[in-house]
Amino acid sequence: MAIALVINDKVEIPLSELVYTASRSSGPGGQHVNTSDTRIQLRWNVKESVALDDAEQALVLKVLASRLTEAGDLILASDSHRSQRRNREDVTQRLATMVREALIPPKPRKKTKPSRASREKRLDEKRKKARTKKDRGKKFDGAD
Repeated sequence: MAIALVINDKVEIPLSELVYTASRSSGPGGQHVNTSDTRIQLRWNVKESVALDDAEQALVLKVLASRLTEAGDLILASDSHRSQRRNREDVTQRLATMVREALIPPKPRKKTKPSRASREKRLDEKRKKARTKKDRGKKFDGAD
């Protein structure tokens, strides 16, 4: 059995850091569904993980910020299969994929200047908008 979840050549998450819990799966009833705890929830604390160095941890925290709890836990769940084992494999693979993608550093933005045509177009549209707003305030009474 594996000792760690391999993310890439440099990063391996020790299985001791992953906490799995089983619970009842949602969905329509049935004899099997009512008695089996097949839904698997995986919890991994990014902030306390020894698998990531400081730079990698910062990157993962930034990319996955919307999915983390305040304590730094990443929580994933799977109930797509009828067996705990397959749900456990599924949620573990999803974690590996998410962390692998989060560790890809973002491409640096290249500074660009707006073209002359785009600047002129922007200013032209600005003038038209100003003229429209200016014309709204005038009351024209044709009787003068």
